[in-house]
Amino acid sequence: MRIFTFKNLRILILISVLGAVLLYTQDQRLVTQGWYKPLEVVIFPINADSSSSVDQYIDSLSVKNFADIDKFIKRESEKYDVVSSTPTSTTLGKRVSILPPKPPGSGSNPLAIAFWSMKLRWWAMQNTPDDKSNKHRVRIFVLYHDDKPNQKLEHSLGIQKGLLGIVHAFASNEQAKQNNIVIAHELLHTVGASDKYDAYGNPISPDGLGEPKLSPLYPQKRAEIMAGTVASSKTQSHMARSLKTCVVGEKTAQEIGWQPN
Repeated sequence: MRIFTFKNLRILILISVLGAVLLYTQDQRLVTQGWYKPLEVVIFPINADSSSSVDQYIDSLSVKNFADIDKFIKRESEKYDVVSSTPTSTTLGKRVSILPPKPPGSGSNPLAIAFWSMKLRWWAMQNTPDDKSNKHRVRIFVLYHDDKPNQKLEHSLGIQKGLLGIVHAFASNEQAKQNNIVIAHELLHTVGASDKYDAYGNPISPDGLGEPKLSPLYPQKRAEIMAGTVASSKTQSHMARSLKTCVVGEKTAQEIGWQPN
């Protein structure tokens, strides 16, 4: 009776690879949610439209354009028991010219989603190669689009496995503050935060409300970052203007490893 076969060898190799990935992912989660030192956040701009106006906008960018993100994270962390006094350190990376693989459509099977996730991580590794460990660095790829009237952008996303974010944003100074809301939202996804809005985009009470203890409850004046919108009623809301009017709620803080004071 043959015990060793090439099929068994392939299965053994696959199990070993999956085990290594699982251990790495678990270690990555523990490192990023420990908050013992600043989490490196690198913004990589991409011209999603291949237009000259977007090129000009990207050329004008500097790290100052994203300073509100670190200020927001620091301000909100001070409400909780967080070891590092500087939770994030955001820098501007090089421009990336190759677009990321498109995610599968809604309702796709788990296998298609897993395959796309692997393709995305491979794409990120190919387009931002370096010798740094990815256990303590988040890469946010911002795909800039022309700011056209009534234009709807694709859904942005953040992935905890791999610490990757894909953000669709408008190449406009007028939209910069709201772009930073989306970047901060996806950044927190990469460290374990979940969405807190319903199928219609309205905040879910109480965890998605910026002021869950307000009386009367509506209208709200602040947005919980993982909802991203300010609720004027149970069924109506509008996007926050900037990170100054956003907060990290208790549920989100728990998910990302921030302990209560």
